[in-house]
Amino acid sequence: MTLSLGIDIGTSGIRSAVVNSDRDVVSMARATHPPQSPERIDANLWWEAVKTCLGHQVDALKAAGIDPTEIRRIAVDGTSGSMVLTDAQTRPVSPALMYNSNGFDAEADAISAAAPPDHITQGPNSALARAMRQRHSAEGTPAHLLHQADFIAAKLTARPGFSDHNNALKTGFDPQAECWPDWIDTVFDARLLPEVLPVGTPLAPLSREVAEAFGLSPQALVCAGTTDSIAAFLAASRVELGYAVTSLGSTLAIKMLSAERIDDTAIGLYSHRLGDHWLVGGASNTGGAVLAQFFDADQIAALSALINPETPTGLDYYPLPRSGERFPINDPALAPRMEPRPPDDAQFLQALFEGIAVIEARSYSEIARRGGGRPVRILTAGGGAKNATWTKIRAMHLGQSPEPAKNAEAAIGSAFLAMMSP
Repeated sequence: MTLSLGIDIGTSGIRSAVVNSDRDVVSMARATHPPQSPERIDANLWWEAVKTCLGHQVDALKAAGIDPTEIRRIAVDGTSGSMVLTDAQTRPVSPALMYNSNGFDAEADAISAAAPPDHITQGPNSALARAMRQRHSAEGTPAHLLHQADFIAAKLTARPGFSDHNNALKTGFDPQAECWPDWIDTVFDARLLPEVLPVGTPLAPLSREVAEAFGLSPQALVCAGTTDSIAAFLAASRVELGYAVTSLGSTLAIKMLSAERIDDTAIGLYSHRLGDHWLVGGASNTGGAVLAQFFDADQIAALSALINPETPTGLDYYPLPRSGERFPINDPALAPRMEPRPPDDAQFLQALFEGIAVIEARSYSEIARRGGGRPVRILTAGGGAKNATWTKIRAMHLGQSPEPAKNAEAAIGSAFLAMMSP
């Protein structure tokens, strides 16, 4: 039996999944992150959490009578834009900076002066601006800029210096031209940039030290990974043109596999390379977090049973938890629109459902308007997938019935990615 292992570095902890050649999940494990100081995040603690999770995963396999040495491929996903500078031995020489860190205005000004207008690296919270800040605050001799998934892959192989098309995108790498832009050396030391490979490309075998520590095969290959959101797509969907995944969690995120690369920073739309195709999408600030401001899970379930989706409320809501939107409108000052509020809570919840559904439908329409085509199948991940009333409302606006995804864990997607590698 040949197995593949996926490791997901999430915001709340580490998850792992082992799948077989039939794409069946045979085992999963998890571990929490050790406490971190928000002022100084230590990337070594990411590795400590991964080691804990690997230990749990190996124990779970053995308990099920499965030999861990049957794992032959491994891939890691991490949060997009989280990164650290290390020395040549993968020892951090800067604090890690997370995907949601911001305030790098001086760095953003330097990027704006060097990069083309509307380039994906623009803005005070861009990944490249984050890397520039780390370079100036390095406390040792930096040798490698590593995204979160890159860092863990380097720890697994003892071979730093590699990344993948997806993690490197927002740092400035052009996955179509297969190179870093010429101008990047004017704002960042290009010698620190990783070698970027297509997702799933075998990088190196496990280091002997790691293999022996966990009872894994030293022939197991670690492959170029991806970001957490793309791993979640791979878990939920087939890699076929026109397949789309809507994630209905705290926020709303959509991704659709297209033959065309479509980028439009004006509305927060961008493409990740996935094999010979492009995963087009964006993330809105609407979603479950808005609902949670007004109702708890039990209330949502009870009120949903009272809603008749066939009778629209006629209320034109744009539900947001606070001012600011990323996609399909890119406007940091966009105000929520959730008034007037009807006295009937069920009608109010229905109006919120309708508003979120309109945003989802508009998101797919924006892709179609730019030549990406309409989705042939929409799968849904996240807690919202379980609400049948909301699903009916979404179907009315989407023009097709969305289906619940069989798998939604990013770790499963990373395991599938490792299994797909040549």
